[in-house]
Amino acid sequence: MRRIKHLRIRGENIPNKGNSKYKGPVSSVLVNKYGSRPVVMVGGLLCCLGMVTASFSTSVVELYITMGFICGLGLAFNLQPALTILGKYFYKKRPMASGLAMAGSPVFLSTLAPFNQYLFNTYGWKGSFLILGGLLLNSCVAGSLMRPVGPKLTTKKSKNKVGVRATDPGMKKKHKKKSIWAKIDKYLDFSLFKHRGFLIYLSGNVIMFLGFFAPIIFLAPYAKDKGIDEYSAAFLLSVMAFVDMFARPTVGFIANSKLIRPRIQYFFSFAVLFNGLCHLLCPLAEDYPSLVVYAVFFGLGFGSVSSILFESLMDLVGAQRFSSAVGLVTVVECCPVLLGPPLAGKLVDETGQYKYMYVACGAIVVLASVWLLIGNAINYRLLAKEKKLKETTKKIHTPESRESESLKTSKSHDVIVKSIKSQKSKGSGVNPSERETNI
Repeated sequence: MRRIKHLRIRGENIPNKGNSKYKGPVSSVLVNKYGSRPVVMVGGLLCCLGMVTASFSTSVVELYITMGFICGLGLAFNLQPALTILGKYFYKKRPMASGLAMAGSPVFLSTLAPFNQYLFNTYGWKGSFLILGGLLLNSCVAGSLMRPVGPKLTTKKSKNKVGVRATDPGMKKKHKKKSIWAKIDKYLDFSLFKHRGFLIYLSGNVIMFLGFFAPIIFLAPYAKDKGIDEYSAAFLLSVMAFVDMFARPTVGFIANSKLIRPRIQYFFSFAVLFNGLCHLLCPLAEDYPSLVVYAVFFGLGFGSVSSILFESLMDLVGAQRFSSAVGLVTVVECCPVLLGPPLAGKLVDETGQYKYMYVACGAIVVLASVWLLIGNAINYRLLAKEKKLKETTKKIHTPESRESESLKTSKSHDVIVKSIKSQKSKGSGVNPSERETNI
């Protein structure tokens, strides 16, 4: 109980995105099987349960279980279905809808910190957890509004059953392995690892996330290191979140335009590049006004990337495979997300200065943008070649082309027959009609 008393809900709005990364595939499987509505409602109940049980915790280990595992699982159950349902509801204005939906995160990021401080000062940390748990129940209401679209898929059982002899254990094991793999592949599409665009996106994001979140976490400590007071340093995060709140829908609107949407992967690469350049220029900020300018541009870059992060993935794999793609992406991305901030902190401890950490994070993000830009350029060229090849094959196999080919062959056959007849009639004195009858 002594350890819990020392815990305090601070006014620093530092995002915590690592606790729900491991649950991505679980959420994808449940969304593919049951749909978005029940998964979101269960996620809201888990979030509420985690918060309420955390208010009765007496040690940090219990907080790890309640806040880290139970509440993190519930948050994963909320994020995944919400992203998947966007692809089912929207197509023409999907980037705009994605930008508006993602704008909810910075809204609460900028307002939840002072609200948490008020709850802590008024009700204490236990009362704060109880009230936040009740607020998270609203996600159940949001989940109930996610109406399923389209008819339900029903699997028909085949009447012809293939029997396996009990005396052949090898065939029986092979059949069991195939059935287990078929069940797994039904809910998680592992064939995405053969998808060229998906692999480019995944490898670029793995590089990017190594230096993506550390600048947010160390922004307030960096400002304090420059001699700025605690409240002004925390206000930088509020400035960044406020700009992020307007950047996400604005960038979604731009991405939905006719000029950008056909090449949205390039737009995503340039957004990542802009984010990395902001971090590279951060060490030039020596006073508070310059740090505010950095926070504004950082919020713009962070919002731009976050707005089209999942839209670019949906553009590559399609809405049908998006749920599985998000699950597989979150599994792979959890490693750089969790490793990035500790490595950045280690760099700060070794050098004793924050500017080298910002330069390193900026270089990593710029490298990721160059990788994505080159990979997407190659991918677009190969897709154009494949499209041309398909069009030519379609033209060859059309019925009109088949009729023209048959007419050409019939005409050539008639010409050959006539030439043979003329040669034979000239070469021999026998009547051609008699030769034909003899033949």
